[in-house]
Amino acid sequence: MSTASRRAPRRTALALGLLFACSLSALAFARDDDDEDVARPKPLLPNIYLDLRTNYATVPAGALSIGFGTSPLLSTLPGFATLRTPTSPSSRSLSIDLPVTVDVNERLSVYGGVSGTTSQSGTDPWTGFSIYSFTMGFQADIHQQNGGLFPTITVQANATRSMSDSPLATTAYNTILEAGYALDPDETRGLLAGLQYTRVLVDTPLARIDPGIMGYVGGYYQWDNNWKVTSRLGMQHFGGAQLLNLTPFQSFTQPIVRFDLDRMDDDDNRLFGITAQIAWTPKPSYQLTLRTPLYAIRN
Repeated sequence: MSTASRRAPRRTALALGLLFACSLSALAFARDDDDEDVARPKPLLPNIYLDLRTNYATVPAGALSIGFGTSPLLSTLPGFATLRTPTSPSSRSLSIDLPVTVDVNERLSVYGGVSGTTSQSGTDPWTGFSIYSFTMGFQADIHQQNGGLFPTITVQANATRSMSDSPLATTAYNTILEAGYALDPDETRGLLAGLQYTRVLVDTPLARIDPGIMGYVGGYYQWDNNWKVTSRLGMQHFGGAQLLNLTPFQSFTQPIVRFDLDRMDDDDNRLFGITAQIAWTPKPSYQLTLRTPLYAIRN
């Protein structure tokens, strides 16, 4: 057999080997494309985390503050026996909220936990840190936009009970109804509008707190690096209060503004957040909140 005849089978085998290798590569790429098209399986367990929030707040002299959020400032002080009178000096407080949160699914979250605080009024020293209230609540999307024309409708409601043994202990109910309209399919930018209703009940008929109502508009924007900014601007109306035989807190209608900066992951789980709020009561009241959720399970 000639040398050329012996080389022919070798060249044929080499060509077949290259063809087989190319076929395997094409098959691998095809499987990768199929894997991207197949939806990931749903997690077996929901998100469970401690939504740790650290709050620093200032309240001007002789004022009560409501503000945005799940814990109205006027209802989370440790009992109305310690509430300041309308002639009292300005005060500031440092508080920590410790709600254990469970994201049952993409539409519903439930939470419950305690809050503790230390405060300082006028020239007095800071008080000792103490647990002063317990809160339970939920947040639910009753409708999701999902690319449609009708906005996402979210309701958030909670009840906060002060842990004071005073006859002026309180129970506060807070409800927020918010509509969010996404301006793009990925929901990285959109508009917001909402209403908040706050009702505080005192354990004795000798004191009365009228409801607080707020309406607001705003918007949000999320960058490709998953940083998200949200702003809200609204008007709040507080109906006033009467504590025993003290001079009553007058009603007011004043503006309020809030800014949120959050760091999200690719699945829209919050990793870090900071909130700044200014509420006129009618003098400015400031609140700064740092959110550092501690995840036991994060999907």
